[in-house]
Amino acid sequence: MVSKDEVLDALRSVTDPELHKDLVTLNMVREIQVDGGRVTFTLNLTTPACPLRSKIEQDARNAVASIKGVTTVEMKVGAQVAATHPFGESSVLKNVKNIIAVASGKGGVGKSTVAVNLALALSGSGAKVGILDADIYGPNIPLMMGVNERPAMRGDTIIPLVAHGIKVASLGFFYKDETALVWRGPMVAGAVKQLLTQVDWGDLDYLITDLPPGTGDSGLTLAQTVPLGGVVIVTTPQEAALNIATKAVGMFRKLNVPILGIVENMSYFVCPHCGEKSFIFSSGGGRKASTLLGVQFLGEIPLYPRIREQSDIGVPIVVAAPDSPESLAFKDVAFRVAGMVSMVAYNQSQ
Repeated sequence: MVSKDEVLDALRSVTDPELHKDLVTLNMVREIQVDGGRVTFTLNLTTPACPLRSKIEQDARNAVASIKGVTTVEMKVGAQVAATHPFGESSVLKNVKNIIAVASGKGGVGKSTVAVNLALALSGSGAKVGILDADIYGPNIPLMMGVNERPAMRGDTIIPLVAHGIKVASLGFFYKDETALVWRGPMVAGAVKQLLTQVDWGDLDYLITDLPPGTGDSGLTLAQTVPLGGVVIVTTPQEAALNIATKAVGMFRKLNVPILGIVENMSYFVCPHCGEKSFIFSSGGGRKASTLLGVQFLGEIPLYPRIREQSDIGVPIVVAAPDSPESLAFKDVAFRVAGMVSMVAYNQSQ
C-alpha cells in the first residue's frame, strides 16, 4: 500500500526552477490523502504568477504517478503569495505582502508604462494588486489607468480608487494637470511618505510603486519608510543604458534593497506591413547591463504604437489586448518578477 511518506519522498525530487529547492522543503505540498492506489494532494505555489507553473505541476504529477502502486493522481493547485514585507510594520500597510519599486536612472524610458502593465499582468494572474504613483513631478498613472476623480477620505485616511481591478493612489488626484510642482526634497519626501502610509491599501499581494526617474528623494524615502521587497530597473537598449542602470542599481544596493532585475523597454519596432524588426535605439543595452551588474534580465518590451495609444486612453495594453505580443511580453516580465520576489521571500525566511 502506498504511504504518505512515499508521496513526500517522491515530491522531494521535484525542484522549483526559480527557487532551486524541492517542493516539500518549500512547504508547497499540502493535504496528502492516500486511498489504496489513489493519491490526492494540494500543490500550493508561491504566487499565482509562477513563471514555470505548468512545468512544476507536470513534474509533481509525474513524480507521484511513478510510485509503485499508484493508479490515480488527483492534484489541486493553489497559490499563496510569499511575503517580503513583515506584517505589523504599520497600521495601514500591515496586510501588504510585497512592496515593489519600479525605477529608472533617467526619464523617458517608459517606466510608468512598465509599472502599470506589470501591475495589471500580476492582477490578471489572480494576485491582489495596488499601484502607488510616487512620481511626484510627473504623475502619469491617473491618465494611464483612466481615473481622475478625487479619492474619498475616512478621517485622515485616503481610500484608493479602483481601476481595472487594482487599487490606485497618486498625488495627481489632488492637483490639476497643468500645475507645476516646485518642491524641495523634504516636501517630496513628505508627500511620498503620506501616500505610502495614509492610504488604506487593505489586503494586497503586491503594491507596485512607480518612482520618479533618477536617484533622488522619492526612492530614498520609500526605502527608508517601508521594507521594500525589491526594485525593478527600467532602461532602454542603447549603450548609454549601462550608465543609467548602473546609477539606479547602485543607489538601491546602498539602501540594501534587493534588485529584482532589469527590464529593457522599447527594445525593437516591428513593422506592421512586413513584420521585420528594427532596432531603433540599438540593441542589447539592458541585457549587457544585467550581465555586468550581476542582476537578472527580466525581459524585453517591444516598441509598439498601440502600447502608447492604449495608455493615453486609460485602457493599458494588458487589459485592451491581453493576448497580443505586447501584452505577452509584459506578462513574461511580470512572471519573472513574481519569481524573483518569491526568491527574496524564501531567502529572508532562512
